[in-house]
Order: sequence, then structure tokens, then C-alpha cells
Amino acid sequence: MELTQVLRMNGGDGNTSYANNSFVQQKAISLSKAIREEAITSFYSSRLPRSLAIADLGCSSGPNTFFAVSELIKTVEKLCRKLNHKSPEYKVFFNDLPGNDFNNIFKYLDTFKQKLCDEMETGIGPCYFSGVPGSFYGRVFPDQSLHFVHSSYSLQWLSKVPEGIDNNRGNIYIGRASPSNVERAYYNQFQRDFSCFIKSRAEEIVEGGRMVLTILGRRNEVEDPASKEGGYLIWELMAIALNDMSLQGIIKEEELDSFNIPQYTPSPSELKLEVLKEGSFAIDRLEVFGVNWNPLERSESVSESGYNLAQCMRSVAEPMLVSHFGEDIIEEVFSRFHKILAHRMSEEKTEFSNITVMLTRKA
Repeated sequence: MELTQVLRMNGGDGNTSYANNSFVQQKAISLSKAIREEAITSFYSSRLPRSLAIADLGCSSGPNTFFAVSELIKTVEKLCRKLNHKSPEYKVFFNDLPGNDFNNIFKYLDTFKQKLCDEMETGIGPCYFSGVPGSFYGRVFPDQSLHFVHSSYSLQWLSKVPEGIDNNRGNIYIGRASPSNVERAYYNQFQRDFSCFIKSRAEEIVEGGRMVLTILGRRNEVEDPASKEGGYLIWELMAIALNDMSLQGIIKEEELDSFNIPQYTPSPSELKLEVLKEGSFAIDRLEVFGVNWNPLERSESVSESGYNLAQCMRSVAEPMLVSHFGEDIIEEVFSRFHKILAHRMSEEKTEFSNITVMLTRKA
């Protein structure tokens, strides 16, 4: 599986698109708003730059792409009014892998800018937007060209499926039945990737620049592969659907055994360790919070909640599943997955654990 080609969210505006099904991710962005505001306020107040370069890494497409950037710009504009300071010019960079639906982003860019201007009645500084395709597990921007970096629900994705997990049969991630070497292989891959990410950003962010990262993680420091935390459990439940289809001959057993999700959900200490080892950033703040599997505020039946979460996961996982198993199995997989999710959500409270960390580039 060539991840740069298939690790992408469903594009467009259809029923299975990421734009219309990313409500879990939207909730996480909303809950981390205060940390972003603190970070951009402390940076801008201390520097008052005439030009402000902001990068959103793993931006995907849809409303979530604009939410964080919009809030950052509005926070700076309010500061400018308070300080009686002229608005800076904004250089905003949307980054994701080349297969991302960048066209969908730019289709709505004029609407976004107009909405932003309407919300800030006194106007805003000039804004320049760019799409920057490429993996953030390496250099993406010139030396010391960025003031603020944001990323949400992207860094749990690895650069590749870990090597040496051919014995993870019947699982598609770290599961209760996974051999002991599987968890170690996933963790080692996370260490390599996250270390590379931090090192690359250290070269791209100016001294004193800020970075706010929200990562699908876990609360517990000593991980139990049988953990009920969302990042692990959700893939175990999908594996149940795929195993049932394998037993019925709908998909081949060898295809299932060779399919693994390129994701790792770190603990707070695992994340801190990589930042401290690299040494270029100070950790200003770190918080762990949960997002319910059904974060929508309206009341729904368990079946509807299960369907909505299945659609959310489909918008994320479908390109990988299609690449490995083909398109013919997709409707059946998510029909079964919906029922499995609804049953689990009826039995217990389920949530995704998230880590948000605020970092400052050291001198």
C-alpha cells in the first residue's frame, strides 16, 4: 500500500465525504480552541509582526479546514483593535498529502473570506492562501518561514504501516489478540515519525514561534492492547466486521491478514518524550480530553448514532479499504460496522481520547 496515494479522506461534498461526516474531528477542534487562542495571543503580543505566516498541517477539506484558521485570524484582529495596531497581512498555508481534495478547499475560499470579513465588521488585514502538498514527515516549508503551526487529528497517522507485523493475523491494528511484537513495532514507527515531524518543524518555525497539535491519543501511560479507548476499540470493531466477511468467503483470508491500519495513538508521556529528545521546543501546555463517539448535541437513537459514526469512519477509511479489498465490499463492510457500533454504543459510554499540546520554538 503506497500511503501517499491512499491515505486521504473522502473528497467532495457527497453523503460519504469527509466534509459532511467529520463531526468528531470538528468537536476536537472546538474543544482545543482556548489553547490556540492562548498560543497566538502570546506570540502576536510579544512580536507584533507585520506579516503572519500560519500553516495548517493535515488540513483535509471541508468546514474543519477553515475553522481553526478563521479563529486564529479573528483573535489577532481583536488584539489589533485592543492594541490600536494595524492588522498584519496573513499568509495561510494548507498542507496535506497530494491526494487530498485541495480543489474542494479552494472552491469555498471566497465564501470563507467573505464570511470572515462579515464577522469582523471593521475589516481584516490582507489574506493570501496557498495549498502545499507533501508529507509533514519531512520538510515542507523554507527555513524559519512560519510563525504559527496548527495540526488536528493528523499526527496519529503514520508515514507507513510498521514493518515486521506479518503475524498480526485477523487484526487490522493493535488488538487484544495481537502478538506482543505488534505493539512495539507500532510504537517504534511512531517514534521515528514524530521525531522527524518535530525536527522538520524546528527548522521551519521562527524563534519564539508557536505550534499547537491535537492528536488522537490515549489517557493511560501503560497501554493495554485490550484498552477500551476509542482509537484502539474502533479498529477492533471494524476488524470484527471484516473477519465475519472473511469467514463467509466475501473477502479472502490472506487479504485480511495483510491489511493493517497505519495509525498510532500515543500517551502524553510518549508524546512528551519525543519533544524533549529533539530539544528545539518548550512544552507550554498539554491537556487530555475526550470526545464522545456521538458528539452531536441533538438526541438520536442508538442506531442513528451508530450510523453517523460509521459514516464518519467511512469518510476516513474508505480509500484505504478500496485500495486493498476493492470497491465491491465497501457497502457491506459499513452496513455491518454500523450495526456493531450501535450495539457497542448501547452497552457502554464510548469516547475518543485526545491530546492537545502547545509548543514554543526555543532560541
